[in-house]
Amino acid sequence: MNFDKAGFKNSFINQLQSMYGKGLEEADLYEQYMAFGACVREVISQNWIRTRQQYRSKNEKQVFYFSMEFLLGKLLDMYLIHLGLKEPCRQALAELGIDLAALAEAEPDAGLGNGGLGRLAACLLDSMAAMHLPGHGCGIRYKYGLFEQKIVDHHQVELPDNWLKNGYIWEYRKADKTVEVRFGGRITQIIQPDKWMFVHEDYEPVLAVPYDIPIVGYQNRTVNTLRLWSAEPAAIDFDLSSFNRGDYSRAVEYRHSVERISKILYPDDTHYEGRLLRLKQQYFFVSAGLQSILHCFKQRALPWRTLPEKVGVHINDTHPALAIPELMRLLIDEAGLGWEEAWNITVNTISYTNHTTMPEALEKWPVDMLEKLLPRIYLIIQEIHERLCRTVWDKTQSWDAVSEIAIIADGQVHMARLAVVGSYSVNGVAQIHSEILKNHTFAGFSRLYPYKFNNKTNGITHRRWLIKSNPALAELISRTIDSSWIKYPCDLIQLVNYAQDESLQQQFAAIKRQNKLKLAQFISNKYDIQVDVDSIFDVQVKRLHAYKRQILNVLHIMHLYNKLRENPQLDMVPRTFIFAGKAAPGYYIAKQTIKLIHVLAEKINHDTAIQGKLKVVFLENYSVSLAEMIISAADVSEQISTASKEASGTGNMKFMMNGAITIGTMDGANIEIKQAVGDANIVIFGLTAKQVFDYYHYGGYSAWDMYHNDPRIKTVMEQLVDGFFQEEREEFRPLYNDLLHNNDEFFVLKDFAAYCDAQRVVENKFRHSREWQKMALMNIAHSGIFSSDRMGSEYSVGIWKIKPVIITG
Repeated sequence: MNFDKAGFKNSFINQLQSMYGKGLEEADLYEQYMAFGACVREVISQNWIRTRQQYRSKNEKQVFYFSMEFLLGKLLDMYLIHLGLKEPCRQALAELGIDLAALAEAEPDAGLGNGGLGRLAACLLDSMAAMHLPGHGCGIRYKYGLFEQKIVDHHQVELPDNWLKNGYIWEYRKADKTVEVRFGGRITQIIQPDKWMFVHEDYEPVLAVPYDIPIVGYQNRTVNTLRLWSAEPAAIDFDLSSFNRGDYSRAVEYRHSVERISKILYPDDTHYEGRLLRLKQQYFFVSAGLQSILHCFKQRALPWRTLPEKVGVHINDTHPALAIPELMRLLIDEAGLGWEEAWNITVNTISYTNHTTMPEALEKWPVDMLEKLLPRIYLIIQEIHERLCRTVWDKTQSWDAVSEIAIIADGQVHMARLAVVGSYSVNGVAQIHSEILKNHTFAGFSRLYPYKFNNKTNGITHRRWLIKSNPALAELISRTIDSSWIKYPCDLIQLVNYAQDESLQQQFAAIKRQNKLKLAQFISNKYDIQVDVDSIFDVQVKRLHAYKRQILNVLHIMHLYNKLRENPQLDMVPRTFIFAGKAAPGYYIAKQTIKLIHVLAEKINHDTAIQGKLKVVFLENYSVSLAEMIISAADVSEQISTASKEASGTGNMKFMMNGAITIGTMDGANIEIKQAVGDANIVIFGLTAKQVFDYYHYGGYSAWDMYHNDPRIKTVMEQLVDGFFQEEREEFRPLYNDLLHNNDEFFVLKDFAAYCDAQRVVENKFRHSREWQKMALMNIAHSGIFSSDRMGSEYSVGIWKIKPVIITG
């Protein structure tokens, strides 16, 4: 873009004056950030308007990606990179005495996601815009996001993440696009000569107000849209007569119940009200999104049968599965179509990505809850269920076959089954995950609809996870192989030819050390812990969950500490173990694991006898911005989930792209990373998925056998409960019982010995600097195939059948 430095500086100063009535010298950092953001908005809005106009005029198919999470991270730097304006803006601001990096740091992380699911959605939106693909996001505008994590006395404490307290410069409220979503009430059936009609009465209305965020393509004029819906009360929200009678709580309860819908991400579902709120959230945003999409489609004056040719609706995991009956409702009740026509349109419009095989994530809703909250939707689900069961019975004459696919069973509505039935495409997110879906999780459906199932391995946007988060490394790569990889990330493979170049290895090592220094300084400033930048930075940062096995990592650290206590002169490469991640508020075992990490860290970090050879750090309130700093500094990437449990992972890809070496199981995308980089450039250990399934199916595993046959395991397990942690003597009894008395569901103890061996391999390789740098460069070289650009291309061609639309102007 052409950049008028003088004009930009005048615009910036004018924005400060108009927004805050202040001159440059009076404005604080956040005010400067907001004014600068307003200037950037003006640049973006021109292309945004142009993109919408040309999408309409060219009449190409558009895809709408429905997701409960969009973990965007900070956008200012990304916008400037994508607009090609970062360096010109940095220079212009510097002439005004302002540091662009400080302005970018002032931006809040948008509280719109939790982990890999939301970050995957954000990466995919980024790539669709970069590749000229007409694709948009649809989600919820959470007022408080997930939660802000604080560690108090070693415990996780959840505080509101008030990321919107000062406004959000990148969103546009579109009140004129508001739609109504209905809850509760009753359905009256009216029989007419040619069809049934369903009338929804006595319902609770909720207004869904959209807020649009621009998704800017990389230097290509494309600006797609992330539309987030906020729940607001309808005009009947205030019952004045009740208020005047003194019934104040009734007068305001409606407003509060509505506002709760878009208040926080993932309310605690360990109680009925929390589960009900989750169900409300899921229907709220899919209904609002689909109403908006169909409203736009009707304006094109096309036959309803052409909807799948012009619109694709993709549901990201099982949360938006209510899109299927809701689209049926809109087509039948609002558009007046018959069941068969509506069903044909629905199934050919909606596609589904499954992200997990964990039972708790394959959502099920009690029939009575769903029927009461969404009476018309339940009737439609019931009809889908009955038609499906009849089809399977007619084909198989087997009640076992019917029960395997039944949407309504045991008083529950199985949402993942609904998602499979109502979609034309069902994909997993790594090769092994897709095979598990076909052969285990959805085996009955795979036999019924083999053509639906396919694989689309996850990806990450290299524009954030390399160009933005590790600019020195990005520049080094461009100097080495030229900059074509920025638009064509698979060109990173050219680095293979330079992986043994000693000069390149030294330059890479210097950049890595600088990143480690930056992280070490952050740790020192925030936690007053001094870490050795020449130690191995061994990193496990992800959501706390038993299957991700942070506890395996912790038990190994305890083992290393025991060795050092026995022999402080032990010849070992110093280690800094870094953890970060949030535990769900109601997930006791995960929260106890966080406490164990902190108690262990306090013990190790204050033990002067071990001469600083071991440090443990937990970085609270994990976020995209924190991840950028951690990942660029990591030496070792911990991807140690129980084989078959991690659908894919995207952290593993981010780490390899930044030159960290994976230590991991044969799970998720680790398998494909291993295939790409070769055995010499990754460290694999532990049970395979088949072995795990065999143990689950045939039995034969005893955690107590591991305990009795491996003295290392017995020692660390007993230390959990024998006073090793002094005041916490019984605190970790639940962890002890979970592993031993509950027979170690995720095979932590079974994989312990192999994990210890693998960690010794890591240490030995790290001792040989040139070999280690070569491994790191080989990982970077092969990371291009894990770009979300490749993923977006596969979705667009293999599932959505959409074409690039080049925005001109």
